[in-house]
Amino acid sequence: MSVTTTDPIADMLARIRNAIAVSKHEIDLPHSKVKEAVAKLLAENSFVESVTTDGKGINKTLHISIFKPHTNAKITEIKRISTPGRRQYVSADAIPIVKRGRGIVIISTSKGMMTGIKAKTSGIGGELICQVY
Repeated sequence: MSVTTTDPIADMLARIRNAIAVSKHEIDLPHSKVKEAVAKLLAENSFVESVTTDGKGINKTLHISIFKPHTNAKITEIKRISTPGRRQYVSADAIPIVKRGRGIVIISTSKGMMTGIKAKTSGIGGELICQVY
């Protein structure tokens, strides 16, 4: 069975949100470079524990460990900002601050995926992907 979505990033964020809601600490999902880049940024900023890839070619999967067993999730809110029907672009000086700096915003720039803080210091704007708190 093939599962195809029009917005794979929103699907990944929904899977993470649903896993946290039922206290499931790991998820597996189909791999893509964009989803892997977003997941690695979440891991670098300590919102998820680890991100690994399994398999080769078309059977490649992305394995995300959201939190360790018997602990609480570090993600309170995870939300998609730019959707396929309504893209949202910002310049470097208009990058939003999430929850007074306690959260992050992930931006797709010409230099690749990065957090809002890094994009602002680099002076690069781009497409707002999601915000995490």
